[in-house]
Amino acid sequence: MTFHKYIYIPLLATTLFLSSCQEKEKHLASNDTENADSDALSAYKIKAKKLNPDYILAKQKSLDLFFEKNWPNNSMNGGFLVAKNGQIIYEKYEGNSNFSKDEKIDQNTPIHIASVSKVLTATAVLRLIDREKLTLEDKVSSILPAFPYEEITIKMLLNHRSGLPNYAYFADDTKIWPRAKMLHNQDILDLLAKHKFGLYFKPDRKFGYCNTNYAILALVIEKVTGKSYRTAMQEMIFEPLGMKNTFIFDYEKDKETASQSYKGNKILYENNHLDDVYGDKNIYSTPRDLLKFDMATYSDKFLNSVLVSEAFKGYSYEHKGTKNYGLGIRMLEWETGEKLFYHNGWWHGNTSSYVKLKTDTVAIFALSNKYTLKTYKVWKLAPLFGKYPIKLDKDDVAN
Repeated sequence: MTFHKYIYIPLLATTLFLSSCQEKEKHLASNDTENADSDALSAYKIKAKKLNPDYILAKQKSLDLFFEKNWPNNSMNGGFLVAKNGQIIYEKYEGNSNFSKDEKIDQNTPIHIASVSKVLTATAVLRLIDREKLTLEDKVSSILPAFPYEEITIKMLLNHRSGLPNYAYFADDTKIWPRAKMLHNQDILDLLAKHKFGLYFKPDRKFGYCNTNYAILALVIEKVTGKSYRTAMQEMIFEPLGMKNTFIFDYEKDKETASQSYKGNKILYENNHLDDVYGDKNIYSTPRDLLKFDMATYSDKFLNSVLVSEAFKGYSYEHKGTKNYGLGIRMLEWETGEKLFYHNGWWHGNTSSYVKLKTDTVAIFALSNKYTLKTYKVWKLAPLFGKYPIKLDKDDVAN
């Protein structure tokens, strides 16, 4: 449920457009340099240098150009936020969470973040490890006795090296699961136990991105905490960080009130039998809430530095290249030493991207509930903030 695409940033075309951008930038700079940690991170705050207004203005020029090129004429239908040191540099919201009710998207509107949910699920698991409730090397079957694959560990679920088959595929077989019936996480475990589907490859042999890994991790969280995934995530992640506009979708409770999902032509996506599975997806959030989460990951009080190091390193080097995967996070690693961390997501018409530039303390978020591949282009903004070997055309940034 993840894509990898690319972006370009246009050059300023006319002096008139520059003037309008400057007016907009003044508004942005004065309105939202307050950042997202007003009521969060009190226990997890890190020292960060306040940004120079001239620095903010310079970055806003390029960010505004990027936004206008990729989402012209109010076409985004979502939210876009860029921050450094927890301070919001650029933020914009457009479109509707529900077209039929004319409900507008703003900074407080939760949108389905799709597979970016995996980042949060992984963090909850790591916090349980930090509390010595489990370990990376624990066998999944020691926690969930019905799990039929004895070699698979917690780490293999986190880094997608388990070889598990994708539940979206075997649950599409009507001989295995009736599509008129909603599938739940426990059903996935029960089907694995009953059918003992063959693994795609021997555990830990290679990387194979698979949503089943994170659906099972959600069950691990439930078993270890003795609470539902929804409650555990609320208590371990959302509440401590002040993520007041973040929740986990409950099909029966939220299907009518949550932000809807649309095709590119604004036609509503219909829900299906996979819409109540969580862990791999089904977290709704906002860019501001996700910024609170991002900043907490720099704090030793939130997650100890040893586990952070484990999370932000690659585990799959079977093939040469820059792409890799840590514990719930994708990454680009260059031979020159630079690293860029990110996770993308897609579910129905919802597309999402979270980019983390650790060296530069920069976070970039793009969320949309109307299908578009442009969401996935934001990672190429990295050279605006640091040294990254990403090729930009001569008109990619404002001078």
